[in-house]
Amino acid sequence: MKRALTIAVAALGLATAAHASGDVAKGEKIFKKCKSCHSIVAPDGTVIKKGGKVGPNLYGVIGRKAGSYEGYKYSKALKAAGENGLVWSEEELAKFVKDPKKYLGGKSKMSFKLRKGGEDVAAYLASVAKGE
Repeated sequence: MKRALTIAVAALGLATAAHASGDVAKGEKIFKKCKSCHSIVAPDGTVIKKGGKVGPNLYGVIGRKAGSYEGYKYSKALKAAGENGLVWSEEELAKFVKDPKKYLGGKSKMSFKLRKGGEDVAAYLASVAKGE
């Protein structure tokens, strides 16, 4: 029994560490600012968050090569970042949304800046695509 409890506590610690810098619940609330341009739709068509189509679908963005969502025309700077090996992690996405143009060192189609809460939004986006 004691061993099972120790394993459960260790597993909980690992799960918490995955989102150590961001709060999933806060990120879901902050995502309201993002949904004017972005939606979150699972590959099977399940709509997680209805939103705009100006920006790419953000389902599975954490772990995805930058500039690679099929059917979306990215800026040259973002495509180049992906071709040079940028894969979106929670940390990198949080940096990007703070100031997309500065992050890319050039042009970005995303003119919105999320000065606070980027870590939370990234944690939320990571949480919606778990288990795939």
